[in-house]
Amino acid sequence: MTNNGIPDGQLVINIAQQALKLYRQGKEIAHYTVSTAKNGMGSQQDSGCTPLGRHLIAAKIGANEPINAVFVGRIPTGEVYSAELGELHPSRDWILSRILWLSGLEEGLNKGSNSQGGCDTYQRYIYIHGTPDSEPMGVPQSHGCIRMRNQDIIGLFEQVIEGTPVTIVAH
Repeated sequence: MTNNGIPDGQLVINIAQQALKLYRQGKEIAHYTVSTAKNGMGSQQDSGCTPLGRHLIAAKIGANEPINAVFVGRIPTGEVYSAELGELHPSRDWILSRILWLSGLEEGLNKGSNSQGGCDTYQRYIYIHGTPDSEPMGVPQSHGCIRMRNQDIIGLFEQVIEGTPVTIVAH
């Protein structure tokens, strides 16, 4: 981060590669394997797809929570994920450790609405977040969000600020 609070980095998420890269001053400084949407790419409300295009980090949530902290509606529940908790709630979409809430910047693509209806990344609650370490990475499995290993999201969380640009590309 620069001394005036303006981000000097950017994130690029490549869906074909299932990768998230952090760049500073044009140089790749971190590379993470991720999991994007099982339903593929798209921006429409209720599609379960990962939106393409230019975004920014609108909110960072969970800074002081423990690793594997469970979030529901962006609020920590007080639970810490374990295999046993996962077995008790097999249908939950686990959002763990940290949340980077994305907001789209391109009207009609990932912001506001278009001829098919709502396409707003922020209103769709699309995040970069932690997921159980038992879940596969490198394969599309999410409901639209970008899932990361818990240690990875915590590390990334510390390296970005609200306002950091995020570009999601197909390949």
